[in-house]
Amino acid sequence: MECRSSSVTCSPMWTPGRSPDSRTAASARTCCPPSSPWQTASPTPTSAVTSARPCPMSCACFSRCCGTSCKGRSMAADDPEISVRPEALLIEELMVLLDEGRLRVPRFPRPFVWRSQQILELFDSIERGYPIGSLLFWETDEQFDTFDIIGDLPLPTPPPGAPVSYVLDGHQRLAALYGTLRRPPPDLRSPEQDDFMWSAYRVLGEAKGALRYQLWKNANPPSNYLPLRATLRTRDFLAFSRKLFGDPPEGMDADQLIREAEVVAQRIRSYRVSVVRLVGGDLSNAVEVFTRINTAGQAMRPSDMVSALTYRAGQPSLAEHLDTVTEQVAATGFGELSSNVVFRALLAIAGEDQSHGTRWDKLARHVQGELRGFVEATEEALIRAVIFLRDVVRVPLAGLIPYDDQLMLLITFFHHRPDPDRRQLEELTRWFWVTSWSGYFAGAGTTQMNKAISNMRSLAKGGGGITPRGVRARPFPDRFDLRSARVRAFVIWDLRQFPNRLARDGTELNGVDVLARGLSTAYRSIVRIGDRFITASPANRIMMTAEPGESVKDVLLNLPNDLRDDVLTSHGIPKKAMYRLVAGDDEGFLIIRRAFLAERERAFMARFGLAATPGDGETDIDTE
Repeated sequence: MECRSSSVTCSPMWTPGRSPDSRTAASARTCCPPSSPWQTASPTPTSAVTSARPCPMSCACFSRCCGTSCKGRSMAADDPEISVRPEALLIEELMVLLDEGRLRVPRFPRPFVWRSQQILELFDSIERGYPIGSLLFWETDEQFDTFDIIGDLPLPTPPPGAPVSYVLDGHQRLAALYGTLRRPPPDLRSPEQDDFMWSAYRVLGEAKGALRYQLWKNANPPSNYLPLRATLRTRDFLAFSRKLFGDPPEGMDADQLIREAEVVAQRIRSYRVSVVRLVGGDLSNAVEVFTRINTAGQAMRPSDMVSALTYRAGQPSLAEHLDTVTEQVAATGFGELSSNVVFRALLAIAGEDQSHGTRWDKLARHVQGELRGFVEATEEALIRAVIFLRDVVRVPLAGLIPYDDQLMLLITFFHHRPDPDRRQLEELTRWFWVTSWSGYFAGAGTTQMNKAISNMRSLAKGGGGITPRGVRARPFPDRFDLRSARVRAFVIWDLRQFPNRLARDGTELNGVDVLARGLSTAYRSIVRIGDRFITASPANRIMMTAEPGESVKDVLLNLPNDLRDDVLTSHGIPKKAMYRLVAGDDEGFLIIRRAFLAERERAFMARFGLAATPGDGETDIDTE
């Protein structure tokens, strides 16, 4: 298969003289849609395929993996100062680059955020021969501050005079590989908690379909647990083999397990990772190339791009500024905010629109000289927005804000009007509730968001109302799911409506504290068996503590007589509903309570001139 509209010759990922993996070849033949200009006229037998250079990635458009645009131009044609060199490296070759300090991770991308399960899935993909996406390296004479640790292991300083490559994309995957494969043996390892997530093993002899990759926290794993660090180390692999021969698991054949281990190790050792190496140019050139090829893995966020383009050695990056701001807000007890929301607010404060087609290099030049000022202004406005949400609207935690867009717009308002008058506060409150209940920002596009920003600026300068007209509240949600903005709005209302909840013994139950310990577990189901549609309703959820093995229903049925009415009232459970629960009519209990809650919520909506669509409605997942 070739990209025939340019002089570049491209093939699936193998080197000349090697037999191509049939799975890889098949993947390459289906890389482009049938109508693509890169499609071959007729399939080429895999035995006859040769390669001018290895193809670095499996992507939707095969031309991208060749470093060409869809018009057949060189990716670097617009800028001769930077060249693109695709290659495919063995995992061991990547590890050596890190060992020698010739491959470094600059501080401006996001830090390591992967969970242990993602590390295990990465190795499972490697064993199966699945593509794990391309890595993007930039070889340059420029100097950047870099991380001294990757995968929780220290890295050496670069050798004097040696060329250094910086990782622009692939930090998560490289850290997962290095932290696992270069881990010291347990007896040479410091006893730290972080070590657990890197203690990955391949379980040998397991039945088909079982979890083949596992973590092992204790000192002595079962003898059929192959430590992944042993797959690249002959001495460690021999030590594992001796231990397995000496003490095979009961009912398992040691020889067969060793053969399986050899196959696993060989697949990891022979796996080639696609690498796109950029040579020369400056940081803006490198980021521009990255935004075009956008390799697999976690996509680079706009904030990451601007952070890279505004980065200056020895100074905090934009990403670090944003993290500091969000951490300061989290420290107040309001919870963790999305740094992307804060970044979008910074854009609005800087006078930029919310277009997905923004030229990030142009934006970076705009904010470069005033970055600190924009960050400080955003932080001040964010604090005022949080105070408004917490004290006026009474949103106790960041995780309950229905839409990120709402927070971004509030930050914009409070930047332009730090001390709003009563009319403006009332309008902001009305706007918040109406947009939350109506799903106004679900799937909001660029035009809608830029208009909303303009409206906020107008209100801040004394203009008229900003609350959408002609909208209705979505129906009472049919399912309790905090990924739904409508459910989040219900929870905020519920916390306002029933602020003084009581535990089974009559003591105060602080709902905000319960939510802070875990949003998804704070509201517990009352009835667990019955019609699934009914039991999924928010009417089947309350905040109530219970002993291990005890249901919330049992707690309600066994409340002390002298406390029963007060406890039930504090949770919004009417007496008629409780009569049905005592009588064993779980469905009747939920129907009555649902009607009670919906009626009270509609009365609250009416205060803001909003009517609700009657009945239950589908719970849309519209916050992700």
